[in-house]
Amino acid sequence: MSGSPIAPINLTEAQILQRVSRFSELKEMPSQSSGEFPQDVADIVWARRLLPVIGLEGEGRTAFGKSAPIEGAAGMTMIVAACPPGTGPSLHVHRRTYETFTVLRGTFEFDLLEDRRHKVRLGAFDTISIPPRVYRCFTNVGDEEGLLQVLISGGVNDMEDVAFSRSVATEIEGYGSRYVSAFEKLGYRFDEPAASAGSR
Repeated sequence: MSGSPIAPINLTEAQILQRVSRFSELKEMPSQSSGEFPQDVADIVWARRLLPVIGLEGEGRTAFGKSAPIEGAAGMTMIVAACPPGTGPSLHVHRRTYETFTVLRGTFEFDLLEDRRHKVRLGAFDTISIPPRVYRCFTNVGDEEGLLQVLISGGVNDMEDVAFSRSVATEIEGYGSRYVSAFEKLGYRFDEPAASAGSR
C-alpha cells in the first residue's frame, strides 16, 4: 500500500550547517565549566567531561544545558562523555528514557542493577542500551582517556529524568552540605531507593 508522495525539503546552506557538529568545537556543559563543584564532587555525578552534541528543541531543558550545537532530533539527545582512567559517574537511573552507549575509544565496564550483579565490559565500537528504571554506572577501566557516545531516547530527557539514590547524596555531603542542593538546582534528584551495594 502506497501513501501520498512526500515533498522533499530543500535546506539552505545555513540550515545545513546548523545540523553539523564538529568534535573539536564541542563545549562542556555549562554546569561543568562553571567551577561551582570541586573535581572530586563533580566526578561522583558526571563523566569528567560531558560534551553535548544534540539537544532538545526550543525551550526543552535537560540537565546537560543548552550548549549543544545541534538542536532537535525528535526528542533524542546526544552527548560525548570523556573519562580519564578510573573515572565515571555513580549508580543512577533514568526514569523514562533509554540510555545507549557506544564506546568510541578505550575500555569501559558497566555495572547494572542495584545489587551490581551484572558487569559488562565494552571496547571500541561496542554498544549497550539500557532501558528506563535500570540502575547503571560506568567506569573507564583502560589506561587512556576513554570516549563514549551517549544517546538518550524514547521518552522526555528533561530535568526530572535522571535520579540518584540517597546514598549518592550522602557521599556528596561528605565534601560539604551545599553541593547536594547545588546539584538539585541543576535538576538532579537524590530520592531513589538506596542502592544496596553502595553508590559506585
